[in-house]
Amino acid sequence: MKVYKFGGASVNSAERVSNVATILERFPDDDLVIVISAMGKTTNALEKVAHAYYEEKKEEALGLFDEIKKQHLTIAKYLLVTHYLACEARLKDFFTEVEWMLHDAPVREFDYYYDQIVSVGELLATCIVSFYLSERGIRNQWMDVRDIFRTDDNFRDANINWEFTQQQVDRQILPLIKEKKWVVTQGFIGATDENESTTLGREGSDYSAALFASMLHAESLTIWKDVESVMSADPKMIPDALPIHSLSYNEVIEMAYYGAQVIHPKTIKPLQNKNIPLYVKCFLDADLPGTVIHDNISKDLPPIIVIKENQVMMELKTKDFSFVGDAHAYQLYQWFNEHSLRPTLTQNGAISLIFAFDNWEEKISRFSSAAAEVFDVHVTPGLTLTTIRHYNKNALDQYVGEKEVLVKQQTLKNFRALHR
Repeated sequence: MKVYKFGGASVNSAERVSNVATILERFPDDDLVIVISAMGKTTNALEKVAHAYYEEKKEEALGLFDEIKKQHLTIAKYLLVTHYLACEARLKDFFTEVEWMLHDAPVREFDYYYDQIVSVGELLATCIVSFYLSERGIRNQWMDVRDIFRTDDNFRDANINWEFTQQQVDRQILPLIKEKKWVVTQGFIGATDENESTTLGREGSDYSAALFASMLHAESLTIWKDVESVMSADPKMIPDALPIHSLSYNEVIEMAYYGAQVIHPKTIKPLQNKNIPLYVKCFLDADLPGTVIHDNISKDLPPIIVIKENQVMMELKTKDFSFVGDAHAYQLYQWFNEHSLRPTLTQNGAISLIFAFDNWEEKISRFSSAAAEVFDVHVTPGLTLTTIRHYNKNALDQYVGEKEVLVKQQTLKNFRALHR
């Protein structure tokens, strides 16, 4: 049994949905659970609906949602003939879930409404994909993952109830697999025991797929992306980035920690626990080798470059020139949590601390105001943080070279520079 996950870019048009079906037809003998994300930029569009609704701009919210409805119905009409009416009926049920809410005034916190509205994107996409597979004669069963994944009510970053979810996987998913039906379901979402929709936070769709793989003891998980493989750098920033065809779980976690746009660590952990390999494949060319992420040690890796632009450096010095102690660190990390900030770099001195952050202006402003009660605070915006993992002299010369470096950190495997 295998788990396949297709992201939003792979289903962002009728042509792309057709391409997904073509890929799946290559594997007629495999037992599959197929996890699908919302189409294209649907999540962003639904976020705008949520914000307009919460600001009590009802007509604006309804208008924005109407555009989303039209887009999905148009794609369904293009793809479906014999299954169109059934698909339309199910889509309209999902539309109604949101529209009932949009006609009422908000009385709860924003994150609750965010999850109720944004979660519909995955439901719409999987509905269309499932009916289209049926249209092409591919036997499958659509499944509402909210009936499978039980979570707490920590909206926008919900935590899985593993015991209940495992029971539902055993009761509902395994019998379908035994009937030789492919299961088509959603990533990113779940539900509380009150049947309130929740979302699983950053990279939630990949995480959903990893949970299914773990709970089903799958042979493998494959994530289909629009890149040929995991690369040594972002090819949009570094055109000569190299494909990497084999990586260890730990290496991917390290890359993600430093900001590489690879697989999130919370996706890796359920796979690593059961030694389930993760394949990253290209949906634009399924014949490319892609990348396998597994328990083997990564060898002969090229320099891996992560460049984070628009960084802000904050230098904090004790006002009385006393040493920085545990109490200072404890207070700072409390403030990080309160202001939802995570440093991208930290450096400690005797009487000072240096942090770098992504440039969240409002959060940084609030944080620096709080820190100014205890420290002298100096903020430097407009910087770049370059991390080179498995560095060599050529990589250092090429990517740091003569740049004005404000902070440098170097270990046996990592070189990091905060520079202008």
